[in-house]
Amino acid sequence: MDKNYNHKTHEEKIYKMWEKSGAFSPSKKGSPFSIIMPPPNANNPLHIGHARFIAIEDILVRYHRLKGESALWLPGSDHAGIETQYVFEKKLAKQGKDRFDFDRDTLYKMIWDYVQKNTDIMKSQLKRLGASCDWTRFKFTLDPKIIAVVYKTFKKLYDDGLVYRGERIVNYCPRCGTAYSQLEVNSEEREDRLYFLDYGTVAVATTRPETIFADVAVAVSPRDKRYSKLKGMTAKLPLINRELPIITDNLVEMGFGTGALKITPGHDPIDFEIGQKHHLTSISVIDDKGRMINTPKKYIGMKALIAREEVVKDLEEAGKIKKIETVKHVVGLCYRDKGLLEPKISKQWFIKVEPLAKKALQAVKKGEVQFSAKKYEKIAIHWLKNLRDWNISRQIVWGIRIPAFRCEKCMEWTITDGTETVECVSCKHNVLTQDTDTFDTWFSSGQWPFATLKVSRSGDFKKYYPTSVMETAYDILPFWVIRMIMLGLYVTDRVPFKEVVIHGLVRDEEGNKISKSKGNVIDPIEMADKYGADALRMALVWGTLVENDIALSENNVKGQRNFANKLWNVARFVLQNEVKREKGKVKSYHSDDRWIKRELKNTIKKVTRALDKYRFNEAAKEIYDFIWHKFADEYIEKSKDRREEAQPTLELVLAGSLKLLHPFMPFVTEAIYQTGFAKGKNDFLITIN
Repeated sequence: MDKNYNHKTHEEKIYKMWEKSGAFSPSKKGSPFSIIMPPPNANNPLHIGHARFIAIEDILVRYHRLKGESALWLPGSDHAGIETQYVFEKKLAKQGKDRFDFDRDTLYKMIWDYVQKNTDIMKSQLKRLGASCDWTRFKFTLDPKIIAVVYKTFKKLYDDGLVYRGERIVNYCPRCGTAYSQLEVNSEEREDRLYFLDYGTVAVATTRPETIFADVAVAVSPRDKRYSKLKGMTAKLPLINRELPIITDNLVEMGFGTGALKITPGHDPIDFEIGQKHHLTSISVIDDKGRMINTPKKYIGMKALIAREEVVKDLEEAGKIKKIETVKHVVGLCYRDKGLLEPKISKQWFIKVEPLAKKALQAVKKGEVQFSAKKYEKIAIHWLKNLRDWNISRQIVWGIRIPAFRCEKCMEWTITDGTETVECVSCKHNVLTQDTDTFDTWFSSGQWPFATLKVSRSGDFKKYYPTSVMETAYDILPFWVIRMIMLGLYVTDRVPFKEVVIHGLVRDEEGNKISKSKGNVIDPIEMADKYGADALRMALVWGTLVENDIALSENNVKGQRNFANKLWNVARFVLQNEVKREKGKVKSYHSDDRWIKRELKNTIKKVTRALDKYRFNEAAKEIYDFIWHKFADEYIEKSKDRREEAQPTLELVLAGSLKLLHPFMPFVTEAIYQTGFAKGKNDFLITIN
């Protein structure tokens, strides 16, 4: 053995050895254990957050593989719909170009080529970090067979009356040019000016004076005695003097503003609900690009925020602003560009989620799906109880195009399972046009567990579904996890996974969120190249519960590199001994030997118990303390004076230590195993049990 452990000498060579030997494929024997990899977005290289989930999931699959189970870790990548198109559009912008410079097919092909290039990079990075997933089963969310499953699910939902196309208020991003669902809205509390406006018979308060031209009524609470005499009367819209009916509705908050609410169904979800209830018309004054329409000529074409300033000036000149206050309120932001979303009425495809959510809620409450951290179970239950109908259509090119075909004669829709249709189901006319919208990414990825296993190897679905564990970050719990539960139950009548392990985010050493703007980005590949993948993996589970955020610094990684070196030095001491033993002379009754064997046994129990409960930090600490302190500092030092007698125990404990540590630090443990214990070229630590 070399005097010092050099990760650059071993890691790439060992990974190729594993891959070539088929070590990542599940064995035919043993009870099934399965994880479907949360597919990284195929639009950029891996970041440090990806490295954490890779470390966690690889620890689990290696642990269960060493237990003798038939362990499958199925990898994949996500086309990531709007996220990928958004990233690609930013690259086009740097070239002075826009998505509208290209026809649909050309733009799609450009993004496809970009994604394939990034997918290759992503795969190499996953391998660099030691991911022991079965590459022969790799899946992409735009694989034809995956798409076929998605189409089949959509057709089933439609046939069951759970899909409809409707004109409803949605969250729309004028910069991304697409609608979003309820879950994709980032809510942020902000301070804004609250304008108290004179509507003649009543005053209203609003943070959005630019939308007054879309007002169709004024509403007050039926319980508000201040306005009991106003029912049936009218208010007058300032600047254009349009008369508005004064109505009553229980949704009005008496304590906000004046207690009188201007009703703007075209630009507010609550107002839309009130408008539907009272059969009010809807007016839109902001278009898809965030510019003013259907207003006095002066404001047409202005960006909404600029129009706000102009409307306020005109209201002040007209004496219609009674006062201005500052108010804290929650606004909706685009989860991609963090800009303001515009609630607007739009025709979209929706899923009726109530029956799906109800079934998922029952499964969670019955324990059919268990969360390793109960706080996330509560969050999941909250979302399942409060979901609104799911808008699944997106106005983008990149993704799975919705298999809906509109008849040019009767204007009715024909829904297929993805196949081209030749005639309208309503009038039999043979000229139809496919909808240009694509599915919400979360609709296709919400089918990921059963879709991947159904189109994988023969027998995979039967053997590995439901999967054992779904491991993912807490920030996509509502986006993805609850949707997988809903769609898995709907399509297969079984939950998609038995347990959910949620991990926290990676932050810098001071606990700050990692971002390019802060200059605190930690490149996982750079860390792995500098200190070894083993060191990075260990650092990513060290010191905190998996569900909590972890503060990571280069010193953390460096410290674990030192641990790898310590193990290597221990192995050199044990394996480079020239003591010759006769056959059969392997037993020792020395108290120190019995003690270290007992400590090894106890550590195995503690580590097993910790890993079964997903307490990776506890398991890592137990292994670290045993190898560094009990084995190296105590036992080895004591055994130097009786080396020949202690050698069998030294080898036994080293072998046990390698097996314990392997899921966390697979490369250095395999390198040592190949040096001192392997009995042939097909004997690997990764596959022993």
